[in-house]
Amino acid sequence: MELSERQKKIIKIVKGNEPISGDKIAEQLGLTKPTLRSDLSLLTMTGILDARPRVGYIYSGQTIEPLLYEELFHLKVQEIMVPPVFIKQGTSVQDAITDLFMHNTGSLYVIDENGDFVGLLSRKDLLRATVNNSNISQTPVAMIMTRVPNIITITPKERIIDAGYLIIHQQVDSLPVVEAEGSAKVIGKVSKSKLLSHFVAAGYEVEKNKEE
Repeated sequence: MELSERQKKIIKIVKGNEPISGDKIAEQLGLTKPTLRSDLSLLTMTGILDARPRVGYIYSGQTIEPLLYEELFHLKVQEIMVPPVFIKQGTSVQDAITDLFMHNTGSLYVIDENGDFVGLLSRKDLLRATVNNSNISQTPVAMIMTRVPNIITITPKERIIDAGYLIIHQQVDSLPVVEAEGSAKVIGKVSKSKLLSHFVAAGYEVEKNKEE
């Protein structure tokens, strides 16, 4: 398992000061706590550190199989992203609900006449619209969607662990995958369920290989 220099420094700090809070670790590195979140998440998920509520981080010393580490954390988003379901911003709420169930998806990505990504519709958005509006056959989705730039996106070259971190901390079900940072072209999506399926399948495969 190849750790970054910053992750190695974090481990050294924890070893010498355990238990220690995330704030104290950040202070010793001269950084802010949010900057360290992905590093601390990785170190705890791999079992190297243990995070205890109201106590802090301690060193547990566990290791992780290199193959499992690569499969779970360093794989790129482009390897597991799936095609999104697009609808036009003039589509009615009623038709959007039909599309949602026909494609068995948790979100719809709204595009304009140029094919640019302009908004997102979740199941909650559509449910809220049906409760508050009796004229859903005439209401365009542009009236109820979450609009860009209030949507968190990710690029295909980013790691799946970064996608998982964003999904958890932004409390969303999926992330649009855009061609490049700042791009309005969506080329895929990565969802909470897809990440879970990947983690379970990769972990199971490593366990199976150990038994053979």
